[in-house]
Amino acid sequence: MRIYISADMEGTAGVCSWDQVDARNYTPDYFIYQKIMTAEVCAAIEGARKGGARDFTINDSHGPMRNLLLDELPETARVIFGNRKPFSMNEGLNGEFDGVFFTGYHGAIGEPNATLCHTYTPSVVYGVRLNGMRCSEATLNAALAGHCGVPVLLITGDRATIETAKAQMPWITGVVVKESIGNYAVDSLSPQAAQDAIRDGAAQAMRSIKDAKPFVAEPPIVLEIDLARIEQADWVALIPQFERTAPRTVRFTSEDYPTVFKAFVAAFRMGAVADARA
Repeated sequence: MRIYISADMEGTAGVCSWDQVDARNYTPDYFIYQKIMTAEVCAAIEGARKGGARDFTINDSHGPMRNLLLDELPETARVIFGNRKPFSMNEGLNGEFDGVFFTGYHGAIGEPNATLCHTYTPSVVYGVRLNGMRCSEATLNAALAGHCGVPVLLITGDRATIETAKAQMPWITGVVVKESIGNYAVDSLSPQAAQDAIRDGAAQAMRSIKDAKPFVAEPPIVLEIDLARIEQADWVALIPQFERTAPRTVRFTSEDYPTVFKAFVAAFRMGAVADARA
């Protein structure tokens, strides 16, 4: 069996500050949690192997997307590395995989009691909905997997993140590595205990694969994005097929989810350009 892993960082055990995951300025804490992030991915692979998985593709999905310590990953795993990928946190995902793991995931922007909550780009995206459903990164990414006919099997992160994902996808095996205390503090498992829990959770997810279902956004698919600022909506509304429905809200509709997802990527990239001061 083949498993696709989208590896984020904010949901890693012990993470409670942007400094710990700042892959652009390389703060001292970053190098510690870069190692812990990598170890959690390795634990997920070890657990999945116990459940019969043999092939793994890992998409580094945090920030500039070059965080994982490649020499510490299993030599048989393939790694998708680097930024500006058309499908971002889902690059390389297709129908040839049997299941998807989300490691180190976090809550949607505005999610209460979810440490470092955001949705892709917090300076641009204030909220996202698919067909009226409030979305986290897990929701948006699971829908692309679902379009490919592939179910999400495992998600790791804080409790709020897991509970929200399981409310939308009850079949997921969730591994809670920490409890959030507001946005900038956590009550966390130790890194080793978190890795043990992820290893066990991944094995359980593989045993439960027959009960898993692809998460599908039913067409016509309506994507709504609330932008952080008016001027961002000004620019995103210029993208063909986007419609402005409120001062900070735009809407995009399509029958095809990959098209919707690429429109979302284009929107937050364009919003980031508009975020620069004139």
